[in-house]
Amino acid sequence: MKIILKTLILFLFINSSCKAQQMVQTPNDAYKLKTNEQQFINKPLKNLLKEIKPEIKMAYGTLDYPSYFSFRFISSEEIKHKPIESNILGLYIYVKEPLDWKFEERIKGKEYQWTKEDIEKYGNLTVVRIKVIGKD
Repeated sequence: MKIILKTLILFLFINSSCKAQQMVQTPNDAYKLKTNEQQFINKPLKNLLKEIKPEIKMAYGTLDYPSYFSFRFISSEEIKHKPIESNILGLYIYVKEPLDWKFEERIKGKEYQWTKEDIEKYGNLTVVRIKVIGKD
């Protein structure tokens, strides 16, 4: 009985201390999302977003078909200070459903900010494609 109890305690300790690390630890790790794209296809957007540790500093939704989100890990101010020929990293997440992204209804001065409200509103949209371009 003691052996079973010790084994159970050891298992619980190991299990709780081995939390899964997010796939994207740095912006350049965004390519891992593309490499593991099949893990996210036909799943909710919120599943993919949970795998991203760096802050998404810029985002916008495109109403084209298929609809997609464009995410950046640098702010618009940081972009202004980059040379024109910079190849800024961009993460594009295409979704099955049409987007209800109304730029003019977003908070003035924060139109490109990705918020918790956006995660709630768009988190259940279905991912159909992942595209990554550029570098950090």
